[in-house]
Amino acid sequence: MYFTRDLSAAGLALVFDRVKDALGGRVAVKVHTGEPHGPNIIPRPWVRELLASRLPDAAIIETNTYYGGGRYTTEDHQNTLAVNGWDFTPVDITDEHGTALLPVPGGKWFKEMSVGKGMLDYDSFLALTHFKGHTMGGFGGSDKNIGIGCADGRVGKKWIHSAEGQGQWSIRKEEFMERMTESTQATISRFANRIAYINVLRNMSVDCDCGGTGAAPVVTPDVGILASLDILAVDQASVDLVYALPEESRHDLVERMESRHGLRQLSYMKEMGMGNDRYHLIDLDHGAVKITAKEAVKDIRGHWVSDGL
Repeated sequence: MYFTRDLSAAGLALVFDRVKDALGGRVAVKVHTGEPHGPNIIPRPWVRELLASRLPDAAIIETNTYYGGGRYTTEDHQNTLAVNGWDFTPVDITDEHGTALLPVPGGKWFKEMSVGKGMLDYDSFLALTHFKGHTMGGFGGSDKNIGIGCADGRVGKKWIHSAEGQGQWSIRKEEFMERMTESTQATISRFANRIAYINVLRNMSVDCDCGGTGAAPVVTPDVGILASLDILAVDQASVDLVYALPEESRHDLVERMESRHGLRQLSYMKEMGMGNDRYHLIDLDHGAVKITAKEAVKDIRGHWVSDGL
């Protein structure tokens, strides 16, 4: 598990270089591109630099949303991409031209998951994730970025969120975590050992980037960037870093995780055999030495910089 406190394009490139060998061919980069004018999404200049210097043939991928808003239709989604500064590269809305069913190995809720058909055109996959809170999931890490973000907007997301004959958001707590994680299992099984994960712990509102300008104010300090080839490890380490913050700094985000039963994401990924919750945290800022989560955040003073678009 590779870690840097350098929240910049250079820091993103630093951790990417430690996991890049898993990627090849046509690379899908799954990023949450955000609702219009969303203030907390990963800075576009960082992603632009990463693609230009490391992944010139890659494409950002997204899917349309299950809720009405700026990304519900492909046309509206493309407009939002331009508003949010993602117009430096084509973004593939993978469910624009249909869906595909992927098997869910070991699933108890699903035997298959409906995803954007366009995702199958790629050879490898980079989950480039803004780690933050989430209204239903408690937190949104790589599991959420893939499980919700790759399910198509009309079928897959409905299967995850909605019980038959009940409301749009009727599935919650443990069952929601399990359904979302099974959706993730479908995608990561499709790419097998050709997938890597980066979590950016910056501008961590208790709300998802789906909240756009309505997201709760950021009160959790920035921490850094993590990279791994193990999805459970990268989300577990992200959660551990939040819990390692001083009480006054972590309180709101931890309350959001626990009140939504979000830690079930981690235990269910382990039960599903999706990764390992034990890891070595390697500090790339100080000679690639092993450190603890508390050592990683010891210099945090509760301040951060928002560099906007």
